[in-house]
Amino acid sequence: MRSPRENPAEVSEARSPEEDGRLTRRAFLKAGFIASVPFLTPPLAFSDALALPAGKRALSFFNTHTGETLATTYWERGKYLSKPLAEINHILRDHRTGEVMAIDPNLMDVLHAMRMKMRTQQPFHIISGYRSRETNAWLCSMNRGVAPDSLHLYGKAVDIRMPGFKLARLRRLAMDLKRGGVGFYPRSDFIHVDVGPVRSW
Repeated sequence: MRSPRENPAEVSEARSPEEDGRLTRRAFLKAGFIASVPFLTPPLAFSDALALPAGKRALSFFNTHTGETLATTYWERGKYLSKPLAEINHILRDHRTGEVMAIDPNLMDVLHAMRMKMRTQQPFHIISGYRSRETNAWLCSMNRGVAPDSLHLYGKAVDIRMPGFKLARLRRLAMDLKRGGVGFYPRSDFIHVDVGPVRSW
């Protein structure tokens, strides 16, 4: 029986080369506490942190295959925004076929939570987002270890790195959220994140 995780052989995907004036001491301390709230939130309550700051969720991306960039607010005032989600779907498309799939918004929430904990505006570098059946079948033919029913096929997985942040740190942040699968591929310099069953490899 095949393991529920994504197979480590998928590393082959990576080689195919996002008021004026001074504060009083009390105001400063208060502001510092508020700013720290998202990073003090325990994993089981991280959904509260997703709404900060200012009730928005934002992400930025760099597609390593196409060179495209995107910075967008995809959630605001209690709802997902259709146009930004469509832009995310496009930049995470299968770069081989051009096929676009609706990416699971829960996956974006995981990335947003990671970004907040990292306290950065740097874009996630996308190694692999959505993967068409044609592309996945080709990868399977190249390496029998590639999962035939990969979560990439359903817009529920993404392979990422972020320059300036150690891969092991990204892995730990994703695992601490306990929102799905996390794969570690240091030789190919990326981690896999998905919103399937909670597991790691």
